[in-house]
Amino acid sequence: MTSEVLRRALADSGDPALRPLPERVGALLERMDAPPRLAAHLRAVHDVACEVVDWLERHYGAVEIDRAAVLFGAATHDVGKVVHQDELSGPGSAHEQDGYRLLLEHGVSADLARFARTHASWHEADIGIDDLLVSLADKIWKAKRVPELEQLVVAHLVAASGEPSWQAFMALDDELNRIAAGADHRLAFQANYPIVG
Repeated sequence: MTSEVLRRALADSGDPALRPLPERVGALLERMDAPPRLAAHLRAVHDVACEVVDWLERHYGAVEIDRAAVLFGAATHDVGKVVHQDELSGPGSAHEQDGYRLLLEHGVSADLARFARTHASWHEADIGIDDLLVSLADKIWKAKRVPELEQLVVAHLVAASGEPSWQAFMALDDELNRIAAGADHRLAFQANYPIVG
């Protein structure tokens, strides 16, 4: 049975007014009886992913991304923490492969489920821009900057736009600084929800 606290984490329109998760993801989290804190976290990262993708579409339209996949990936990347709830408040990576498996068991295609296992590793050979954007959203939602990850995104911007690397870096840096400025609100939103529903 889905808790009222989980429902609020999925739909609360308070400050900040974060975008709701895709309906499919909300229903999936309810079926899994996900911890409210996890739902709040996924919602915050999904909201940031929306901002990043919107910015890319406005300023780097030549970069080929799968918007729906990126947003689904951001909304589900940590779903394995349903099983590994200790990783909601501490370090760990066991949730990554188990999240992938869990999504497959719930009928999610491997192409979409992959973000659960790729969001923390951007060095693999098959990592593309969509995976990098989910990873970036998972960092910048709390104002964490990872230069190596950002450089990989910049390389995609340069390849698509042909502009100098420094120019793409500066543009991305400005946008990430803008998004990072809202981190305190997102962190407070997440902290309002308990790990156990």
